[in-house]
Amino acid sequence: MKLDKKKTILVGIAFLTISAFWQLYDFVVPLMLRQEFGISDTISGIVMSLDNVLALFLLPFFGALSDRSLSRFGKRMPYIFVGTLFVSVGMFLLPLAAKIKNLPLLVVSLGIVLIFMSVYRSPSVALMPDITIKPLRSEGNAVINLMGAIGGVFTLVGLSLFDPLKVGYYPIFILVAGLMLLGLAIMIVTVKENQWAQQMLDDMRHFNIVEIEDDPNTNSLPKEVKRSLWFILASISFWYMGYNAVTTAFSRYATLQIGLTGREASFVLLFANVGAIVSFIPIGIFSSKFGRKFTIRAGVCLLGLVFLTATFYHQFSPLIYLNFVLAGVAWAAINVNSLPMVLEMADSNEVGKFTGLYYTFSMAAQIVTPIFSGLLFDVFSYRVLFPYATFFVVLSFITMSQVKHGDVVLEKE
Repeated sequence: MKLDKKKTILVGIAFLTISAFWQLYDFVVPLMLRQEFGISDTISGIVMSLDNVLALFLLPFFGALSDRSLSRFGKRMPYIFVGTLFVSVGMFLLPLAAKIKNLPLLVVSLGIVLIFMSVYRSPSVALMPDITIKPLRSEGNAVINLMGAIGGVFTLVGLSLFDPLKVGYYPIFILVAGLMLLGLAIMIVTVKENQWAQQMLDDMRHFNIVEIEDDPNTNSLPKEVKRSLWFILASISFWYMGYNAVTTAFSRYATLQIGLTGREASFVLLFANVGAIVSFIPIGIFSSKFGRKFTIRAGVCLLGLVFLTATFYHQFSPLIYLNFVLAGVAWAAINVNSLPMVLEMADSNEVGKFTGLYYTFSMAAQIVTPIFSGLLFDVFSYRVLFPYATFFVVLSFITMSQVKHGDVVLEKE
């Protein structure tokens, strides 16, 4: 029983391009709204939250819809094909709207990219578990996360070469749209979704891997499995509440509380990304040997410790870099295993639906936590950032203790 890394990398191209897009969107669109259209930070913040709001409804819908889709190209590839093409069209319209300062065209362009990104995001993520047997999904998800990180780095490098404020918006949008279309072309040629999905089912039978059966009385998950599902979904919301609060507010915290410049604050956050990137693959292997739940809880403990100790930085210390490297490692331990644990409770016909559920709870947290934490900042100042994050991480540890399903440990052959 061994992960087919070549197949995993090929299906991971979709997540690579998605991550490249979001890195571009989050960096450039606020800049575009302010510089070209003079839109206030408040309205800009609302616009930037629309993707999370749409995701609450559209990701579960299209995930479940793709579960029921059958074609000679597979369940997920038609959504990836259509979604990528339309997002690419929207990406060519966005810089045009900025150049001619046409607000209605900007609104239409944003609508196209946000809706069609939601069309194929869940199907793209569901593609890896479709072709990977359950015990290997943490390793597979580690590869997928690494692919996503590479996509984000690609865009960051592109932004450093093609600064939108100096050369305009077209070069960076064309670069990222070109990557997305190239990735789509590679997937169309190489990914044999139906064949690979059938091979996965054959492997499940060969290794005698039994899926959880519905309760015949309720035609849904057994009560104890459903309880585990709701507890891990709650855990996902709680750790996103904590981690996302830090990543979104740290630049303000760093400049106002410990006297860093904006550039220095972003450099500190970069260390968290480095910690995660170097950890993805080792954590996937570790999880297969010692279990997903153990790895997640270890990651949650480490993340809580990192945030707790960060509370005591009243001025800059080089040790803060260590804090954020460890935060990246902890986040990788959590992120690599949480989706596979959710999908362990799904049968092979509901992978898209359960992927959508995962995103619903993570996105809901990312909508709520900037608002909730922002209210606390207004009342108590930015000093509450790390205590706030620590609180929600501790909550996630408590709820994870109630999760009794979704784990797997590979036996030595």
